[in-house]
Amino acid sequence: MNLQQLQQWLSRNAGWAGGLAAPMLVITILSMMVLPLPPWLLDTFFTLNIAIALIVMMVAAYMKRPLDFSVFPTVLLLTTLLRLSLNVASTRVVLLEGHTGPGAAGAVIEAFGHFLIGGNFAVGFIVFAILVVINFVVITKGSERIAEVSARFTLDAMPGKQMAIDADLNAGLIDEKEAKRRRAEVGDEAEFFGSMDGASKFVRGDAIAGILILFINIIGGFIIGVLQHGLSAGQAADNYILLAVGDALVAQIPSLLISVAAAMVVSRVGKDEDLGVQVMEQMFLSPKVMGITSAVLFMLGVVPGMPHAVFLSFAALTGGLAWWQARRQSKPAPAPEAPAQQGDGEASWDDLQPVDLLGLELGYRLIALVDKTRQGDLLTRIKGVRKKFAQEVGFLPPAVHVRDNLELRPAGYRITLRGVVVGEGEVFPGMFLAIDPGGINTPLIGTPTTDPAFGLPAHWIEEKQRENAQMAGFTVVDSETVLATHLSHLMQVQAAKLLSRTETQDLVEHVTRLAPKLIEEVVPKMVPVATFQKVLQLLLEESVHVRDIRTIIESLAEHAAHTTDPTELARRVRMALSPAIVQQIYGPVKELEVIAIEPGLERLLMQALSGAANGALDPGVAEMLSKSATDIANKQEEKGVPACLLVPDAIRNAMSRLLRRAAPRLQVLAHSEIPDTHLIRIGPILGELAA
Repeated sequence: MNLQQLQQWLSRNAGWAGGLAAPMLVITILSMMVLPLPPWLLDTFFTLNIAIALIVMMVAAYMKRPLDFSVFPTVLLLTTLLRLSLNVASTRVVLLEGHTGPGAAGAVIEAFGHFLIGGNFAVGFIVFAILVVINFVVITKGSERIAEVSARFTLDAMPGKQMAIDADLNAGLIDEKEAKRRRAEVGDEAEFFGSMDGASKFVRGDAIAGILILFINIIGGFIIGVLQHGLSAGQAADNYILLAVGDALVAQIPSLLISVAAAMVVSRVGKDEDLGVQVMEQMFLSPKVMGITSAVLFMLGVVPGMPHAVFLSFAALTGGLAWWQARRQSKPAPAPEAPAQQGDGEASWDDLQPVDLLGLELGYRLIALVDKTRQGDLLTRIKGVRKKFAQEVGFLPPAVHVRDNLELRPAGYRITLRGVVVGEGEVFPGMFLAIDPGGINTPLIGTPTTDPAFGLPAHWIEEKQRENAQMAGFTVVDSETVLATHLSHLMQVQAAKLLSRTETQDLVEHVTRLAPKLIEEVVPKMVPVATFQKVLQLLLEESVHVRDIRTIIESLAEHAAHTTDPTELARRVRMALSPAIVQQIYGPVKELEVIAIEPGLERLLMQALSGAANGALDPGVAEMLSKSATDIANKQEEKGVPACLLVPDAIRNAMSRLLRRAAPRLQVLAHSEIPDTHLIRIGPILGELAA
């Protein structure tokens, strides 16, 4: 079989071979506990144990986040089983063959007994005791506590992290696939730290088992050597105790390496760099730190009686590093090329810049959010906001023109629509906004503020407070998410104004490619483009999405021959879209709880808002109606029920216009807009509350 055939065979059988690897390894480890092993095989497994421990520690040192080594709890179990099985196998050989000399249990144990401790079992016992104290008391105890706290904090922070993912998904910053990946990552992280909390007990138990096995080997070997083989007390001590201590050291060193690896895994902070890079950047790259260290070492080096050469050498080394870092950081950045001087020409039409339909102005501290060289991803998030808007609302919004504005506060931003400011706020790069969704009494260390998109109470906090805020139930988002969410919310509110003639024409062309016959017969033959745009704007003003463009055009084709009034056409379209409108408000339910109008007030409104007296409503009645509608809408939202007012068809448009400003989240439906497949249940009465 040549090399190519071997590679083909391995690729074909890699699946079942990988599936058998773990069971065969466990069976092999358990077999070592019951089957006698010759000394040469013990040497092989001891060397393999040390090699595996080194591999595990190197993987832990070079990983970038704990989930990169998610199999570590299982590896911890297998390596612990391997060490214990080797202890059992070596104990059998020591007790059976220890009377023959220090080489009875193999060359590895003999080498550890002679080379590392000089053949003196007392020294070996002390070294073993020190290693056990380092492993059991210092490393294992600390890593066990970190794993326990990390598991608790990770589980407590899961709801907040899930809410942050849902917030990014709703704002259009991520798609459904990325949201599923992040949710799976949050779940894997919780499972990993939960497993590490339990797996850390393996290391602790391994250290205790090492101590017990050492004393068992010493006592048992001494008794066997003296009573069964007739050795003197000194000979038995030289043989058995030296073998027992060497065996304990052979097992304790890999155990110490695995404990260090476990501590590095659970204490890992950060996701972008491995441990070595983080240590170098955070400890040795500060000129001030290196300079002060060099000065202290120099003063110690010149004290009489001190080892001058060593202290002065390290003082020179740290001083040179401080000088090199200071020189490297003080190099000026390359100056940008000066722009070409423009001549003093006459004014032209090129000097007249059109007003941006949708603009975003940033203070100078926020410029980094759109600078990809500084990991700014705001532009990517804005693209996601536009994409999500198009998928939900039904047309592609205009591009967002982002520019800096030195007149704003350094961390301020401003959102403009046709040159008019529609929203503004402040965000702080590097900090996080902890939003109180309601009912949280846990205090936070931060700057109190208000969520710019929805007006909820919030705090600007530092990154170190993020985990605590998430555990308390706050929705924690970064500055880019805050700005993108505010932009997305305003685009939804101002959707009607975003639908200009250009976007309407683009929508017509898009539908032409999908259903050319349908659009050609209606727009612009039966319905002019201007009327079509006005109908869509009337729908969008009341938060009715226009995704179902086929139904809209078919309804226009049905009624355009009888009327050209955009308001009447929009009313007819709403009736055609009624199932989608109801689902948008209530979701997939069949019984709808609605707000009704008190009969006497309804007759008054019918007389005032319909017929020849359309719009002539007494100011006092209008104010009472607005206040009552606002109170009822707030109470419905507190109950978790959509606020929806059911009115007669003749006054629906007038009531919607009247209440839109006072209660923007209150939906107004006509009787004809309730589908036949749904039932209604009368809830609060708009008139009884006012009375």
